[in-house]
Amino acid sequence: MEQYLSATQKMEQEVMFPSLLRGVFPQQEGAAPGAGGPTDLYERYQLLKAIKPMVEKGLASVTDQSPTTADADTDEGTDSNLEKCLSHHVNGLQQVLIDLTKNTKALTRRYSQILEQISLSEDHSSS
Repeated sequence: MEQYLSATQKMEQEVMFPSLLRGVFPQQEGAAPGAGGPTDLYERYQLLKAIKPMVEKGLASVTDQSPTTADADTDEGTDSNLEKCLSHHVNGLQQVLIDLTKNTKALTRRYSQILEQISLSEDHSSS
């Protein structure tokens, strides 16, 4: 979790002009492919920024539901299943955070490369 939050903070500090990411698609290294087809880095940047507050506040603030009476009627047999279920979800959440961290770092690296290319092209044009 700390690595993810650190990576998103670095991304937010470095990516000063997100519009430079429009039409730029992720490189293979460290970037997981988008589930809904190819998305440019600008869309990814917007998604990563939108996800960050949910991660920071925790899942409780996203789904603020009170337990129903049916949920309160558990027997001892389901308690062991609860532990397995929790373990499964924690592992899933950990994998999601790892993937988000990789995506965030890859986006930040690509943005830095774009800035370097712009700087180099300005240097060559002024010569």
